[in-house]
Amino acid sequence: MIRTSAFIVAALALAPLAASAQSFRCVGKDGKKYYGSTIPQECVGQRVEQLDKQGSVIRRIDPEGDEKARAAKEADAARKRQEEAANREESRRNRALLATYTSEKDIDDARGRALEDNQKAVKEVEARIADLKKKQAGFAKEMEFYQEPAAKDSKGKPKPAAKAPKIPPKLSEDIKNTEIDLAAQQQLLDVKKKEVDAINAKYDEDKKRYLELTKRR
Repeated sequence: MIRTSAFIVAALALAPLAASAQSFRCVGKDGKKYYGSTIPQECVGQRVEQLDKQGSVIRRIDPEGDEKARAAKEADAARKRQEEAANREESRRNRALLATYTSEKDIDDARGRALEDNQKAVKEVEARIADLKKKQAGFAKEMEFYQEPAAKDSKGKPKPAAKAPKIPPKLSEDIKNTEIDLAAQQQLLDVKKKEVDAINAKYDEDKKRYLELTKRR
């Protein structure tokens, strides 16, 4: 609306210069027609017709249409800027790809190294998980000492249970921390195993683009 008002103000400023040769008319918001040697105040924001001295329409001023045209022009310019940025980024990626690989074999070798590194990481995580499970097994045995014994009399009837020793706070903390570490390592293992698909997809795309670019030469 600010741009529309500015447009009308500009028209108002220019109108007096040709007042003797032209006039303006419009239908106001109240449905009535308004005329003037300059654009009437009631015409601000409305569609205005510019008339010559014979009363013929020589120009139409459409604030809404002008605003739509401006918005469309800005949207088109923004779209072109985005396309240009995307084209620049694609060109940069293509140059980087050709600078990185000199043959399809280079791409296959790079894929092999990436998969090898991934497999190495998987084995390291699996080893940590195995160690943590061993620790858990040790804690389980240690906890048996702190469990209440199921005592029975000579007739096989349960006797009042002896009071079990209190679990050391350090043991409880170690058990809890080991559970947290094990859960984290298991999540990491899942991520590393899923990376295989991402690695293959990346190098498949690199090979496809490399072949397309080298064929153009």
